Amino acid sequence: MADAPPECAPSDRLASEELWDGLRRLTAARIGLARTGASLTTGPLLSRSDYLMRPDLGRRLAADAQAALAAHAGRYDVVFVIADGLSARAVQAHAKPVLARVFEELRAKGWRIAPLVVVRNGRVAIGDAIASALGADCAAILIGERPGLSAADSMGAYLNYQPHAGTTDADRNCISNIRPEGLGYTDAAFKIASMLTAMRTGRISGVRLKDDTGRLLDGGA
Repeated sequence: MADAPPECAPSDRLASEELWDGLRRLTAARIGLARTGASLTTGPLLSRSDYLMRPDLGRRLAADAQAALAAHAGRYDVVFVIADGLSARAVQAHAKPVLARVFEELRAKGWRIAPLVVVRNGRVAIGDAIASALGADCAAILIGERPGLSAADSMGAYLNYQPHAGTTDADRNCISNIRPEGLGYTDAAFKIASMLTAMRTGRISGVRLKDDTGRLLDGGA
């Protein structure tokens, strides 16, 4: 992430940007990002200090959200939650095509799917609170993952059975790097639907649930 010399003339800065623009067309990596001191400038960093420094807030439901969910409470097999996380771009681009495939498969099997919930500034654990409020047996949260040099739009899916206030990361199953350049929509939807089915059948999730979907995707016996 090199940048132009700080005291360069406007013409030199323009030439430098033109150089980086040419290189950016050759890679998906986030290169040539400007700096202020030891940090990135605001544009590339997209700083969200409250979200980064208070992760506990992203796991809680606001009072009005609790009331809104209570109005839709019932008996559901699964609730799907979309949260921006660290990349709103990721869920904006990838959540809809993945969920369209998952919904089609689960509805064909008779699953009772709760109303879709969208959360701003949410963390993975917000799915536990939402599932408990709605009365869903499983929670599936699609969230924008931490942007990397070549994956600023990566989406992850976190699934768990019988979510509650004491749920830990060991109780969850993660499907990561969902995007066309990583795990494609069709394969991601297959893994999500298959793992949710295994959760409901075995009444388990997390480290106790073996993920066999990779073998199925590879066509193994």
